[in-house]
Amino acid sequence: MTTIRNDEPLAVAVTTAIRGGDLTALRKLLADNEGLATARIADDSGCSRSLLHVLTDWPARCPNGALTVAALVDAGADVNARFEGTHRETPLHWAASADDVDVLDALLDAGADIDADGAVIGGGTPLADARAFAQWHAAYRLVERGAKVTLVDAATLGLLDHVERLLPSVPKQEVDAAFWGACHGGRRECAERLLDSGAELNWIPPWEPLTPLDAAVRHGFDDLAAWLRSRGAESAKEL
Repeated sequence: MTTIRNDEPLAVAVTTAIRGGDLTALRKLLADNEGLATARIADDSGCSRSLLHVLTDWPARCPNGALTVAALVDAGADVNARFEGTHRETPLHWAASADDVDVLDALLDAGADIDADGAVIGGGTPLADARAFAQWHAAYRLVERGAKVTLVDAATLGLLDHVERLLPSVPKQEVDAAFWGACHGGRRECAERLLDSGAELNWIPPWEPLTPLDAAVRHGFDDLAAWLRSRGAESAKEL
């Protein structure tokens, strides 16, 4: 497998074509450079990524995104290629993290693993990334396309039927995390159900020092925040 430094002319040219949606230039580069579709682009830190990662890199939503997926896959790109470095995310993780639904659909249609692990969010799936980063369109599309839904996913997205089904079989810490997720997602009905099931009102997660109240306030869910206050919730600074 070929590795190209990100400042080499070929890397610059193919990145420019992909990010600009220039399919003519991309196809010519792929035809003129054997193995380019599966090449890795590396930076000075030693991390490397695939061309599909180039397409889905934040903020994603490149022109002709779905067609670019098709062009790269047709040329041999691995739709489940992993980032190599501080995490192991696939292009689908990145599309989900950027709410790029068109590219997300194209990746899935090309065979991307909808439940691939390796997310920066607890090593989880693309859905874990989407709901953690409040990328709601991508999150719901992943559910529509058949992604496995955890209790935290369900609570964050307001899927009360999934919450009811999953709640009896999960440990206490997951109930706490799901309650936090419900507040992060502004889902009062799920939050009420989880609090009544024993969730810790002021639980602070390991990923950031915010209580459920803080999570609701951050996203402007004022009614939910008022309800949490009425139940005795506090911010992290108040604890």
